[in-house]
Formats: sequence, structure tokens, C-alpha cells
Amino acid sequence: MESWQLRFDTLEALRLSSKGRLSYCSHWQEDEAALEGCVAPVELSPYCGWVLDSLSGQLAEEITLSGTSTPKQSTPLPKRASAEKIPPDSRRSSSPPSSAEPSETKENDHLSLQETKQEVVPAAVLSSKVAKVEGCIRMYEEIHRLKAKERLRQRQEEQEQMVRAAYAQASEQLKRFDELRELKRHQEFQELQEVMEKSSKEAQGQQEKLKEEHRHRAKILNLKLREAEQQRQRQEELERLRKEEGQERLRRLYSIQEELLQLNQQIDPNYRHKDLPRIDLSAYSNRGNQICGLVSGLIRSTSERGFPTQADVASTERALQEMRGLISSMQQEITAALEEKKRKDEEEKKQKQKELEKKEQMKSQTPVPAQQTGEKQQKEGLQVKTEESIMQWYQQLQDAAEQCVAAFSEIANCKGNTEVKKIKTNLQKAATIPVSQISSISGSKLREVFDKINNLLSGKPVQTEGQTVSVTQHPQGLEFVCYKLAEKFVKHGEGEVSFHHDSAFPIAVVLSGIWELHPRVGDIFLAHLHKKCPYSVPFYPARKEGTSVEEYQRMLGYEVHDSKVEEQDHFLKRMSGMIRLYAAIIQLRWPYGNRQGAHPHGLSYGWRWLAQMLNLEPLADVTAMLLLDFLEVCGNALMKQYGIQFWKTMFFIQKFYIPRIEAVTSSGQMGCLSRLKNFVQKCLRAEEIPLPKGILTPSFWRT
Repeated sequence: MESWQLRFDTLEALRLSSKGRLSYCSHWQEDEAALEGCVAPVELSPYCGWVLDSLSGQLAEEITLSGTSTPKQSTPLPKRASAEKIPPDSRRSSSPPSSAEPSETKENDHLSLQETKQEVVPAAVLSSKVAKVEGCIRMYEEIHRLKAKERLRQRQEEQEQMVRAAYAQASEQLKRFDELRELKRHQEFQELQEVMEKSSKEAQGQQEKLKEEHRHRAKILNLKLREAEQQRQRQEELERLRKEEGQERLRRLYSIQEELLQLNQQIDPNYRHKDLPRIDLSAYSNRGNQICGLVSGLIRSTSERGFPTQADVASTERALQEMRGLISSMQQEITAALEEKKRKDEEEKKQKQKELEKKEQMKSQTPVPAQQTGEKQQKEGLQVKTEESIMQWYQQLQDAAEQCVAAFSEIANCKGNTEVKKIKTNLQKAATIPVSQISSISGSKLREVFDKINNLLSGKPVQTEGQTVSVTQHPQGLEFVCYKLAEKFVKHGEGEVSFHHDSAFPIAVVLSGIWELHPRVGDIFLAHLHKKCPYSVPFYPARKEGTSVEEYQRMLGYEVHDSKVEEQDHFLKRMSGMIRLYAAIIQLRWPYGNRQGAHPHGLSYGWRWLAQMLNLEPLADVTAMLLLDFLEVCGNALMKQYGIQFWKTMFFIQKFYIPRIEAVTSSGQMGCLSRLKNFVQKCLRAEEIPLPKGILTPSFWRT
């Protein structure tokens, strides 16, 4: 009985130790799986429990059988042997019974063990089976431990590969991030460097200005009394000059008034020609008195407010031109009446005399005297030279241009100075390139060009071919830029405008805006224009003694290269381009400028040009072309400005001046004259001057 109790206790201890090992294996596997997070725990407990339950069942059967039979009988042993011979995989595939079956088996085992406690199985059989089961369990544990270790190693390798891939990807991303950050840092450094350079240049310019202001203030503080005296003297000088100019204009008004009165005396209504008592000059006299009254009122009003302006002088000059026209018309009427009287006298003589009187009558009707009389009529009232006041104005502009050239002599003669030569080149490019970019593509582009030129003349830095340029880089930079800019505008007129007439308007509107803000440029432009095209004054240069033929041709506006004078067609094209540009300038203003001020060179100058042109003897081919180009471009503006006076001028051109041009024009030069005649006839018939082709409309500035 004690032996069976011992075996039972041994079996229970084996069961507990097996369960402890299985639980230890399970806990070890769980710890390993938790450590690596990848290996699932090995399910040993159910199988091992099933094995132990099977062994317990077999042992219970043996105990039961041993109670009924002799101890030597070993019928169940083959079953255990067969159970032992079953491979682990087949035992696993046969899988332990369901949870209900092991529980029933355990209950039966406990009952059989309690019933057969009195009988004892041999200790050797039990120990050998326990040792065999324990060996199987250890072998199974070792197998699964190796498998778990292998899976753990594979999982670790996979994790390491994933970590290496993630690390490589993160490294590449970090490199890209570093490159992007470096690029941004480099760009920011470049921008900062440009800003610093720009601010440094501005600071240097500001520093120079501050130094100049400091020196000026120091000079003011040290020589305050002397400066005050100089200021007073300058004010007196300016006032004196203003008074002199005003007095000169006033004297001009008085001289015009005097000439008007003298001319008016010639059309006195009480005056009758001794040979023509029927002629009535009251209409001429009334108009002459009206003109004299207008001029007298103008002089009176200007005397009350101080000195007359240039517009007042222009108005009196227009009145003088109208008075001269009246005199010319009156003289023509008197001449026609004299001719009629002469014809009647000849008829009377013809009746009284016979053959001798007939011969004298034939001689009196020969074309030679009539032609001479016509020539006297045509030349009457015409001038060979331009008016003295206009020539003085012309000479002042030429003197201003020469002074400008002398003012930048250092830049002009900089062959040995590399730095000054570089500044000269950059300034010349900055002045001429924007002018070449002027076009009628859009208003915004035209405004960009204007801003570039204005900023350059205002002393602001501008970008030219990747370099920053400013007139403050050299003390003579502003004078040099003004001269080159004006010269480029004139070249653009004689080149671009001569071939593309529409381009005159965008060039003219930009130049008009620059002229309004920087009058120096306008004066130098006029000097260049008058030198290239003396007919824009208008001025017909006379040949002086000792002047060569080539030099005189240049004075007339021809280009002479290697003693060869340019062809007449090319010469006329250049003159046409410059006159068209001039006619566009006097009627256009920069739309974004100050509209309250007067035009720096407005329509009054165009009216003066037209009047002076009609008072000069015409030139073959040239006069007709200039008049046609001028009227086509600014005829509409003059019509709106001067109204009836303009139409009187057009009638004068058709009636009197075109015949004068025909008298000096050969048969091979009638092209321009025919176009002028057709244009004037068409305008007089329609009583309207058409707008010039290519004029800039308000919608253009919205593009």
C-alpha cells in the first residue's frame, strides 16, 4: 500500500514538474516574444498535458488490471509501446482530444487511483516511463526553442534590414533637406549681398550728399553775411534778367504794333487811288482796325499785369501775319484793277490809232511785261531771311548745346582713363538703349521706357545690361546723358520715323514728357534738330564767302561722305522724318504728367513755324514736302486750336503759295507738290483736317 502511495506521489510530482517546465517554457517564450515583438509563444502546455493525461490513463489501466490479474500480466504494455512509437508529428496531427475528453479522463484516473491505492505497480516501470516522457518533453522543448530562436533571428534580420532601409531613406531625405536648406541659405545670402551692395552704394551716395551738405552748411555758417549779400545780388540779377526779357517782349509788342499801324495806314478808307476812284477798301480797313484794336488791348492788359509772356508775343505775331495778308490781298486787288484800267486804256488807244497804234498794242500785250509784273507780285511781301528774333532763338540753342559739350569734356576725352571710359560707355548705353525700345506695342511698355529715362536723369540708379548705372557716378554724367539722349532722339527721327511714319507719336510723347520734367534735354534736342534739319527753324542757310561746297551742303542738311553728297530722295526722307517728329511733339503731352502747366514747346511754336515758312521764298521739292508732312501730322490740332485763322492760312496756301512753289519747281519735281495740292484741296472741300495715321488713342494707355 505504501508503494502504491509512493508511486502516486511520484506521478503527481512528475505532473507538477512537467507543468512547471511547460509553464517555464511558455513564460520564456513569452518573454522572448515580448522582447523581440515578433515570435509567437510555442503552444506546449495542451500537448504536454495531453501526454501526461494519456500516461496517467495508461497507468490507471495498469493499476486496475493489476488488481484483477496477476502482476506479471502486461497486456497494456504493447499499447504504451505503440503509443511511444508514434512520432511526435503524428501524435500532434492526431491532436489531443477535446477539452471535455481530458476532463473525463482525469476524473476516471482519480477514481481508479483511489480505488486501486492498495495495489502498487512496480517502481521500475513507472520511473522508466517518467524518464522517457521527460526526455521527450525536453527534446520537444529543445526543438521548439531552436525553432523559436531561428524565427527570432530571422525576425531580427528582417527588422535590421527594415531599420537599415529606413535609415538609408532618412539619410537621403536629410541630404535633400540639407541641400535645399543650403540652396535657400545661398539664395538668401545672394539677395542679402545684393541688398547690401545696393544699400552700400546708396549709403555712399547719401554720404557724399551729406558731406556736400556739411561743407555747404559750414560755408554758410562761416560766410553768412557774404552769402546773404550774394543771394541778394543773385535775386537782383534774376529780377533784372526777368525785367530785361519782359522789356524785350514789350519792345517786340510795340514794334509789332507800330508795324501794324503803318500797314493799317495803307488801307485807310479815305484813301483812294488817284487812277482808280471806284475801289472801296472799307472791308480791309475794318479788319485792319479790328486787328489793331486787338493788339492794343493785348498790350494794355499785359502792361497792367507786368510784362508780356511768350504767348502774347506769338498772338501779336499772328495778328501781324494776318495784317500782312490783308495788305497782300489789297495790293492784288489794286493790281487787278490797274490791269483792267490799263486794258481799257489800250482799247481806247486802239480805236484812235491805226496801224501804228495796233503795233504798240501788240507790244504791250507781249508776255514779257506780264511775267515781270507777276514776278513782282509773287515776290512782294516775301522774305529771303528768317526773322531776327527767330535767329536769335536759334543761336541761343546752338550756344547751349556747345556749352553742354564743354561741360562734359572730361568724359569726352577719357582715352587714358579706363574707369572714366567704362562710366562713359555705361552712361551712353543707359541713355540710348531705352530710346531704341520705344514702340507702339502697349502703353505699359512705353511707360517702362519713360520711367527708365526719367530715373536716369533724376540721379536714380538704373539697370543696363546687368550693370547698375547712375549719373552720380561722375560729376559730368548728367550733362553727358542729356546730350546723348537728345542726339539719340534726333537720330531716331531721321532714321526710324522717316521709314515708319507711325513711330513718330510714341517717340514724341516720351520726349514731350521728358522735356516737361527736364527742360535741358528739350533745348539740346532742338539744337540737334536745327543743326540736322535747318528747315525746322525754318532757316535757309546762306553761303558765305570762303565756304566750300561740301560745307555748304552740310549746312543745308545734306550728308557728305568722302566728298559724295547723299541722293536727293534719301535727303528728303530724312528731312520728312525729322519734321514729322517735330510736328508730333508740339501737339502731344505725356498723359501721366502735370496737366496744369503749359506745354514746354506747344502748338504756338508750330503756328509760328507755319507762318514763317509761308513768309519765306519756297525751295523746289523741299518746301512742298515739308508743308505736306507738317499739315498731315499736326494740321488737325492746329485747326482745333486756331479755327478760322487756320482756314485762312489754308486758303492762302492754295491760292497764293502753291503757285509760288510751282514757279520754282521743275517738271521732274512735281510729285510732292501734287500731293500737297491734292491734300489742301481735299481739306478745304471737306472743311476738315483728318486725324493723322498712328495717333495714340486713350485706349492705347490701358494696354
